[in-house]
Amino acid sequence: MSVRKLKPITPGQRFRVVNGFDAITTDKPEKSLLAPIKRTGGRNSQGKMTMRHRGGGHKRRYRIIDFKRDKQGVAAEVKSIQYDPNRTAFIALLEYKDGEKRYIIAQNGLQVGQKVISGEKAGPEIGNAMPLSNIPLGTVISCIELRPGQGAVMARSAGTFAQLMAKDGKFVTIKLPSGETRMILSTCMATIGAVSNSDHQLLVSGKAGRSRWLGRRPRTRPVVMNPVDHPMGGGEGRASGGHPRSRNGIPAKGYRTRSLTKESNRYIVERRKK
Repeated sequence: MSVRKLKPITPGQRFRVVNGFDAITTDKPEKSLLAPIKRTGGRNSQGKMTMRHRGGGHKRRYRIIDFKRDKQGVAAEVKSIQYDPNRTAFIALLEYKDGEKRYIIAQNGLQVGQKVISGEKAGPEIGNAMPLSNIPLGTVISCIELRPGQGAVMARSAGTFAQLMAKDGKFVTIKLPSGETRMILSTCMATIGAVSNSDHQLLVSGKAGRSRWLGRRPRTRPVVMNPVDHPMGGGEGRASGGHPRSRNGIPAKGYRTRSLTKESNRYIVERRKK
């Protein structure tokens, strides 16, 4: 994986850094695994705006991803590594021995022609999905389930990974990308290896128009609003805006909003760093 810095032939390209896409092997998606996406523009079923700064953007089609990896004990060959406009990570097209094709999140180092498998009998190799109880301690993992059979919900974005720290009874302890250490049932599935496209954090859009292509509309800074619109608005001239807080008055920068009585608190061994 690599990034490219463009020559400054236009103002928008002067600081732009783009993905090299050297890991991508094809630009044609598998038609049988595509689904339409209905965009909301930030509106709910009543047509009211519930999420600001959404709208526009390029038309996309959803790639159906196999997050559950429930086709166990059947080997599959990696046919291609593809770009997915709906996520930061790359995806891999698998073809099983029976001819079925599925998309999975591509792990770093996954190669075309490589064989992957999921289930208890799988080995701890890149791209294989296994129960946490079967994974050796210290292994780098990603695409982790929180409940058995739920499908991967953690460590799915570009370059992220977790680490298996300990095993104790029916629970295992893992260190998550946020720095939080928590316990998870050992019957949950996880995939070996870190998620692909780790250079995503190095990209620089270069211009505001690229945000519009992604469906993000302009955001007004709170300090330039009026007091009726935001707690940080108002004042004469370039006033600082007071204590940083959200539109609803909830403080930012360090204020903890997690409930102290949340059921899953007992599974958290160590909170993430501030």
